[in-house]
Amino acid sequence: MGFLAPNMADVDIRQWRTRPYQQRIRPLAEHWAGHGFGTPGIVHLLYLVKITAYALGGIAVVSVTPGVGSIAHVGSWWAEPLVYQKLVVWTLLYEVLGLGCGSGPLSSHFLPPVGAFLHWLRPGTVRLPPWPDRVPFTSGTRRTAADVTLYAAVLGAAGWLLCAPGDPGAAGVAAPWRVAVLAAVLALLGLRDKTVFLAARAEHYGLTLLVFLFPATDMTAALKLIMLALWWGAATSKLNRHFPFVVAVMISNSPLRPAWLKRRLYRHYPDDLRPSGLAAAAAHGGTVIEYAVPLVLALSHGGTVTTVALAVMVVFHLHIMSTFPMGVPLEWNVFFIYSALVLFGHDATVGAFTLYSPLPAAVLVLSLVMVPVLGHVRPDLVSFLPSMRYYAGNWATGLWCFRKGTEHRLNEHIVKASGLPVDQLTRLYGADTAELVLHQGLAWRAMHSHGRALVGLLPRAVDDVESYDVREGETVAGAVLGWNFGDGHLHNEQLVAAVQQRCGFAPGELRVVLLESQPTHRSRQHYRIVDAASGLIEEGYVNVRDMVVRQPWLDDETPAIPVEPIEAPRPVTEAAAAHE
Repeated sequence: MGFLAPNMADVDIRQWRTRPYQQRIRPLAEHWAGHGFGTPGIVHLLYLVKITAYALGGIAVVSVTPGVGSIAHVGSWWAEPLVYQKLVVWTLLYEVLGLGCGSGPLSSHFLPPVGAFLHWLRPGTVRLPPWPDRVPFTSGTRRTAADVTLYAAVLGAAGWLLCAPGDPGAAGVAAPWRVAVLAAVLALLGLRDKTVFLAARAEHYGLTLLVFLFPATDMTAALKLIMLALWWGAATSKLNRHFPFVVAVMISNSPLRPAWLKRRLYRHYPDDLRPSGLAAAAAHGGTVIEYAVPLVLALSHGGTVTTVALAVMVVFHLHIMSTFPMGVPLEWNVFFIYSALVLFGHDATVGAFTLYSPLPAAVLVLSLVMVPVLGHVRPDLVSFLPSMRYYAGNWATGLWCFRKGTEHRLNEHIVKASGLPVDQLTRLYGADTAELVLHQGLAWRAMHSHGRALVGLLPRAVDDVESYDVREGETVAGAVLGWNFGDGHLHNEQLVAAVQQRCGFAPGELRVVLLESQPTHRSRQHYRIVDAASGLIEEGYVNVRDMVVRQPWLDDETPAIPVEPIEAPRPVTEAAAAHE
């Protein structure tokens, strides 16, 4: 097989394709548990090249800035405030171009390896406004020349800021008015298209831009508080029953872990792919680190304690990077390492809680406390990114089911920068291997607790799974929107409506299974089954306790998952009726 395809030479692909859906998922789930995705080392090497390009690009941008200094003297300026600002803007630009998170084969981008800027600079592509009924002049789902102009303005404002010297009137840091221009156009663009706003990682870099407008006496403390909130927010989101599944699946994808260790992450490989005690210990141990060590950094002010704590957090983020998690937030982890060394190492004497102005405090409380709390209590209202639910395994997800022969309408009626993943892979390897690669993504999803619920809900959505091409919602959003990074809100009913408006699927031709995140105070998750033509068919709840005890596939021992319909049971399909 090709270098991007799963290394499964022992699988007869043609025979594999003739199996029922659940029997196609099982061998791929077993393979992932023992080997991960792709030919070991090749896919991962591609991402190492990408990280290197990001790092070298950042160094180049800073080193040519007037007044900073040459690369030969990097040791004297690496932690200067202006340098930190430039690297924030560089990272934001890298992300909003689509070169960071959500790029490459681990995000179902093959040829080309990115969508993003190729998509967002093209009028006629699909956009998703966050509040089309509430914010004037944002309704509609078609990208206009104004949207393209706004996106180009974000790129231009970021590039302009990168090229500008420090402002002598602002203590040598970036001119606040230049920062304000970038923040303003990014906010305006976000009101027109939430996809681009999320791609810019605005919950981190956008908020950091606002901090650069704070008084200089508050800037370092505010930046430290952002770091602490991101660490603690992520740790808080992992206090659930989903996270051990994430750890097992992530480590399984690491080329640096031996096969015997990967298999010990499961209770009884390959027959029982629930996370083992080792996976649970690793998950909860990591959560303890993410709570305790940042607190040490916040309370210490240099010396041996700070140095040891910094070393622990550097290793922590290197570990995450070494697993090559799907969505590949690798540059984000590199920036975290750099930020920790600057803010808690170089600037260790500045207290994290020494804000002097009420306005910065109010902005941070809103962004770092109120928004995440709302996202945990009402996950349907807030993306998992500003909710700070990173890596937690508790995400909104979905499966799109196209009746065979209808998926091609996405190419015929929707303006896109690239073909669907199945088309990209077919050009590389042929139709049979393309389906295997896409099913490997479905198997990856099924290995998570929420994915096991989706597998169990699938028979309720369609009469005969074999009559449909089942696609991971992220791959659909990645093609139709140009980018996706694990946010199921980007391929929910809003995208279904936009697709239906363009493609006109008949009833039964496109069914979508949607699963919302688990609220912190509830032990169940809300699901919906939607028909693109006729709308909502069924909704209800699945209990987390029923998800975490299941295998990633259905068989005689694990029948369809129990559900709690919100209304009186309404059989959707013959298969669903059989389970009632």
